[in-house]
Amino acid sequence: MSARTMPETVVPSHFPLAALLWPHRADGSSGLLRSAILIALGTALLTLSAKVNLPLPYVPMTLQTLVVLMIGAAYGWRLGSATIIAYLAEGAIGLPVFAGPVGGLAPLVGPTAGYLFGFVAAAFVTGWLAERGWDRSVVWLFAAMALGHILILATGFGWLAFGVKLGVEKAWLVGVAPFIAGSLVKNALGAALVPAIRQIVDRRG
Repeated sequence: MSARTMPETVVPSHFPLAALLWPHRADGSSGLLRSAILIALGTALLTLSAKVNLPLPYVPMTLQTLVVLMIGAAYGWRLGSATIIAYLAEGAIGLPVFAGPVGGLAPLVGPTAGYLFGFVAAAFVTGWLAERGWDRSVVWLFAAMALGHILILATGFGWLAFGVKLGVEKAWLVGVAPFIAGSLVKNALGAALVPAIRQIVDRRG
């Protein structure tokens, strides 16, 4: 009996939104410049979103999580994660990119540290799922961004509870509970915007 050759399954490529809006050149010559510009744009948006904040006793409420998750969804996991890491590096060297008036290492070791490092994980997960088509659906992208928000709040909660030693109950009251409603609103906004932009780009293509 002769062996039958199974047909090869071709999985269509799914590019992040940024790659559709600004495609790579075929020769790859613009890759580094393109990435640098997108990272600079992303860190600038993160800085602006940090300055729109409502001061709270330990952790301010900002628009940053919305921007983090949209960067992950629009850039993909590689460039999205790199953008968040670049943002944290800018703050670490003293640039005033965080919610307070100054940069430096203090926010990276203080009460906000867990949330800031959680940004990297959130952008990674959201970007990874977006690259698998979750950014085409409001429902699926809402789920992806919800996972991102859960990661941010979980790392923030863990750091407050055990790093800052507030304890579990107080960490929940000051580090999670005040942000749940806002996270749902930001989640819905991001999950609606990205697929809508993709549809416009797809129709133009």
